[in-house]
Amino acid sequence: MINKELLEEYAKKLMFKMNDEEYKTLEEEFNIILKQMDLIGKIKNIKEVKPMTYPFINTDATLREDEIDNTITTTDLLLNAKEKERNQIKIPKVVE
Repeated sequence: MINKELLEEYAKKLMFKMNDEEYKTLEEEFNIILKQMDLIGKIKNIKEVKPMTYPFINTDATLREDEIDNTITTTDLLLNAKEKERNQIKIPKVVE
């Protein structure tokens, strides 16, 4: 089960600031999801079912070819960057 302490640990790593009510809501929602996953796991022969990514086969869908258009040079791109390092845009760290 998920508890507040575990959520606090994850929130800290992800640099989220949450209040007690948000932790309570998130804990309840995670525990509901875990119960549902446990129920699904109890379905007979569930491990034999092939995972699906789409509910039916669609033979009409085709992807377009990528076309390169209006490219910008690295030099021009870096002109707008607030911080840069080794020819790349440097951004603030968002995860520990």
